Amino acid sequence: MGTTISSVTNSPATAATGSVLTNTGTSALASLGSNFNDFLTLLMTQLKNQDPTTPMDSNQFTSELVQFTQVEQQINTNQNLTQMIQLTQASQVEQSASMLGKPVTVNSGKLSLQNGKAEIAFNTTSPEAVGITVYSASGAAIASTTMTTQAGSNTWTWNGSGPNGITEPDGAYSVSVNAIGASGTSSAVPFTVMGTATAVQNNSGTVTLQMGGLSVPFSSVVSVGG
Repeated sequence: MGTTISSVTNSPATAATGSVLTNTGTSALASLGSNFNDFLTLLMTQLKNQDPTTPMDSNQFTSELVQFTQVEQQINTNQNLTQMIQLTQASQVEQSASMLGKPVTVNSGKLSLQNGKAEIAFNTTSPEAVGITVYSASGAAIASTTMTTQAGSNTWTWNGSGPNGITEPDGAYSVSVNAIGASGTSSAVPFTVMGTATAVQNNSGTVTLQMGGLSVPFSSVVSVGG
């Protein structure tokens, strides 16, 4: 499997999201501070002008003061959590840079044709007939084959050959693997997809791994190297 140009990126949307979250928290604190000052001004005015014979209920004002403090603490907590999430995501992207250019295995319903080659792996408990079909973006079958597996680990490689022997362009293609029973019935066989890591990207807070034209969540990575 060939190595393509590698990159690690953070999308503009991610930066914008972080900015919006920060600005929202700052705005909320500013609004709370303004309301709190207004409340204190009103409280002092009422205390100065209260009727000594019917003093105001201090418990009510104490309760309101506590509520203002709790809201302020919650806003500060939310801001700190947002900053922690942003730092964690940035760390994930930075650490995953070491994966670039290496062979990776991922869970995906699509295979990645890179430099005219795509590969999947699957297991069967015993030798059996398995049908494999590759589909275009429109859902049309462009390649299919039947193979007899061995018990345990199996792999299948596609050279990108489509209808009439025409080589399909590199990119992501849907694929299905089905065990064919003696009566002609079929059942899906779980599989993993192998390829070369070409980029890691942070899109709106979600870290994704790219294998050529295939993009998967970072959580879908099964193994790296080997």
